[in-house]
Amino acid sequence: MKLLQKMALVFISMASMNTFAQEFDANLQIRPRYEFRNGYKAPIPFGETAGQFISSRTRLNLNFKQDKFVTKLTMQNVRVWGDVATNTKSDVNGIQLFEAWAQYNFDENWSTRLGRQVISYDNQRILGEVDWAQQAQSHDAALVTYKNKKSQLDMAFAYNANSETDIATPYTVAAYKAMQYAWYHTEFGKISMSLLFLNTGFENKLKPPIPAPLPELKVDYMQTFGTYLNTKNKNWDGNLWFYGQTGKSSTYNVSAFDCAINFNYALTVKFKAGLGYEFLSGKSQTDTSTNIKSFNPIFGTNHGFNGYMDYFYVGNYKNSVGLQDVFLKFNCVVDKWQFNLLPHVFNSANTILDTNGNEMSSYLGTEVDFTASYAVHKYINITGGYSQMFGTDSMQRVKGGDVDHTNNWAWVMINVNPQLFSFK
Repeated sequence: MKLLQKMALVFISMASMNTFAQEFDANLQIRPRYEFRNGYKAPIPFGETAGQFISSRTRLNLNFKQDKFVTKLTMQNVRVWGDVATNTKSDVNGIQLFEAWAQYNFDENWSTRLGRQVISYDNQRILGEVDWAQQAQSHDAALVTYKNKKSQLDMAFAYNANSETDIATPYTVAAYKAMQYAWYHTEFGKISMSLLFLNTGFENKLKPPIPAPLPELKVDYMQTFGTYLNTKNKNWDGNLWFYGQTGKSSTYNVSAFDCAINFNYALTVKFKAGLGYEFLSGKSQTDTSTNIKSFNPIFGTNHGFNGYMDYFYVGNYKNSVGLQDVFLKFNCVVDKWQFNLLPHVFNSANTILDTNGNEMSSYLGTEVDFTASYAVHKYINITGGYSQMFGTDSMQRVKGGDVDHTNNWAWVMINVNPQLFSFK
């Protein structure tokens, strides 16, 4: 906490110097969340008991702007209640620097940003903040932006290493070695369109014994590219996207794609309904080739897609049989309350085989998600949810566990987000 106090004092001192026009604000977030996990991410194994815990995120956001200069500093602590003793002198996770970037606006069109930053675009299917996760997601990157009234072009690159070194060493962090992307957004009347090209390089891991001297370290580059389209009117809105993947991953050739369409209609001022379909390519269990045909939404906010129980693409389901997701969405707003109901019907995108090599049904199961939120105060919001998965034998074959067991998940989260002070 001493570090937080010192950093806050520095920014307060900066704000007190009114030689130039300045803007400075600070806000705090405290976000505890209780979870009951009884078959979360996969069917719970037979005989096992559900997990329960309370996790929490504490953040301090400091924002400063002067003339053409903008900077942001976000420090956070992520913890599980009880992960250290009540009289401990240390913290398991300590203070993390979630965001720390500086931006210079050359003129009204051109700007550049350097440092640790959130990279998030469109509906966050490919690049997102992953805010549901208490730690969320940010990148060390350099970004150049050009924008006018109707269009914006972002170009960025990142290059990662374990530490300062005098000679090449293997990159051992579970992340990309290098990344470059270009994102272009424009509008045509009521239609907005985005184009994305993302190039990610992952270093091939050397297996022990590591030879000496160290051989040349190879990096496999995978390309993700596609478009996102969005349109809306007074009572309805819709979007669709298509992304392809090619290149190499772990020395294997990649050929995969993801496509989806969504449509929502406001039946009344307070009630909205929608439907959608998404297809993510996969690889048949009868396919003996070494090519990777399973789409990977690589940096996406995957919790927001394919069911809230995170059976698919949230740290799992990579290089699997793919997925078809047919879903409905119902939203109701009543005063300070908001209710959502989202049923999903899941099918595999490719063939599943049983232990004897016989083809199984493509139907994986149905998930029903219900959430509710209540605005207690302008700085306090309470949300909660209940989800249940009705899995099939095909689901058990792909994910393991026991689908005959009741598989459900419940959670309650309180988000306290006050503005500490603002200076202009």
